[in-house]
Amino acid sequence: MEEPGPGEKRALSIRDIARLAGVSRQTVSRVLNGERYIKPSTEAQVRKVIEEHSWRPNSAARALATSRSRTIGLLVSARSHYGPFSAATAIDEAARNRGYAILTATLAREDDESISAALDAFVAQGVEGVVVIAPQQRAHEALQRVTFKVPLVSLHWKSAGDDRVAAFDQLAGARLATRHLIELGHTRIRHLAGPQDWSEAEDRMNGFLAELNDHDLAVTAPILGDWTADLGYEVGLKILHHPDFTAVFASNDQMALGLIHAAADLGIAVPEQLSIVGFDDIPEAKHYSPPLTTVRQDFGWLGARAIAVLLAQIEGEDTGPPAEFPVPQLIVRASTAPPPPGR
Repeated sequence: MEEPGPGEKRALSIRDIARLAGVSRQTVSRVLNGERYIKPSTEAQVRKVIEEHSWRPNSAARALATSRSRTIGLLVSARSHYGPFSAATAIDEAARNRGYAILTATLAREDDESISAALDAFVAQGVEGVVVIAPQQRAHEALQRVTFKVPLVSLHWKSAGDDRVAAFDQLAGARLATRHLIELGHTRIRHLAGPQDWSEAEDRMNGFLAELNDHDLAVTAPILGDWTADLGYEVGLKILHHPDFTAVFASNDQMALGLIHAAADLGIAVPEQLSIVGFDDIPEAKHYSPPLTTVRQDFGWLGARAIAVLLAQIEGEDTGPPAEFPVPQLIVRASTAPPPPGR
């Protein structure tokens, strides 16, 4: 074993954790592996030491000790977009917190051949399970046709009772955003939607339409976008010259930013003349001018949920009650206000 150099601090080993906790190495391993029949007080002491020292188990060492790879495959499509990127980051952190390493593959195409090839490559590398982040309809359809050789969890395309899914209730989140505008007094609201082959975009549009319908408000056909600020800006320049509406719900924050930019160029004050709501609560949203009202998703929870569901499958355990899909949180900032008098 290589000794640390001058001034370097040796990383703690499982033997060190056992010594500090006053237990055997085998007991620490049992705690890490989630084995049952460990005294609660003993488990609490081990976890306390682990937390105090911010210790993470070495995946390679654990693999040798258990004859398991302790590796999870992460298959990602559209990684450049905020949602998939944030979800992938959260899953990587959640896996490491559970002592697993992540192998990542990015899909160039969302077809049967590409998905099957990626899954086969993961299996050849000995992964114990796979998490898929692929929100497009064609990816979902391909996943229905391919054969899984290892446990698999999807972050999209939720369905009642499906224990292989981790997701937020996008439809309910969109209803929150739309209801906020209605409660401010807006009755003429437009929707800038995302690509309709994305599950989130479809759910958010349906939530918007459902909320308008529940309040007996007129519906103007949603505008289909592509998630980018450039598209939001281009759409804004077209629809904001003589708007017959007082508010816009954009399906993500980047398109909302483009709308705010277009409104500023056209001399339309936000929120005094036009209210705008986004979705996702990207880190920059609070720094928009004005700061953006939006809908927040807790990607940390999403990553932890996906890994917990996958590990339950790997261990052959009951995943518990049917999956629940939490409602995202409305974050009210300065881009929304009551409509102008007479509008």
